[in-house]
Amino acid sequence: MTYDEYLDGKPVVVTAALTGGIQGKEAHPDLPETPDEIAAAAAAVEAAGAAVVHLHARRDNGERAFSTERFQAVTDAVRDATDDVIVQHSTGGTAAPDALRAEPLRTDPAPEMASLDMGPMNRGRRLTSENTRDTIDGLHAEMRERGIKPELEVFNNGHLNESFRILDDLADPPYLNLIFGPGTLAPPSPANLQRMVDQLPERAEFNVIGFGPHQLPLTTQSLLLGGHVRVGLEDNSYLRKGELATNEALVERTVRIAEELGRPVASPAEARDLLGVESRR
Repeated sequence: MTYDEYLDGKPVVVTAALTGGIQGKEAHPDLPETPDEIAAAAAAVEAAGAAVVHLHARRDNGERAFSTERFQAVTDAVRDATDDVIVQHSTGGTAAPDALRAEPLRTDPAPEMASLDMGPMNRGRRLTSENTRDTIDGLHAEMRERGIKPELEVFNNGHLNESFRILDDLADPPYLNLIFGPGTLAPPSPANLQRMVDQLPERAEFNVIGFGPHQLPLTTQSLLLGGHVRVGLEDNSYLRKGELATNEALVERTVRIAEELGRPVASPAEARDLLGVESRR
């Protein structure tokens, strides 16, 4: 979690966020939406170097789905199509009722990891994701009961306080995902990323997301600070200005930069050891 760890060649865990739950094929014609499309994308990013796939489920019409049944279909297809990649389910980024938020945790087997939003945020003009403490604690309790590694989603500096509130209840190492973008997210800048990293406890591991054009510079900065990275079409549709990306191309670029900087890319097995993730394979 430090610049010294970068100098020591600490392995980097690359997560690929394949589809998300907001934008659809109107924004990117190749965005994977069906279980088969998501599974094919997962196999491609695993071959490119991703150790973790962050999964959402969608209905037949492309809208976001929360049901256990739909997540089961997606995760079964992904496990069949991949060798060893870590499966991480989304529970956040939404104003859906708490009961629906928990359904992605109830597949068989359970996901190895799941996201846990650490506080309120606005999305678009009409959606506020409340993420009350009751919601956070309820989802966290179910993750703990099912042996799921939580990824704490930190959308702004105040969410660090909420992360510290439950830090003692987390198995080592706590894993915090620092997210930068528009609206109520942390303003995307190298200085803000450095400040947030400076406030993390020593035993924590951190991952960085930069939305849109901020993905490349902020994930590269994370590599230099000893952190991990998430890339993919959920967060960024473009490889460069005017050129649509693929999930595979975004992972390939990240792996290339990491290796040029002297950060070896963690295999799924190495990522499990590094993050304390229980295997479901």
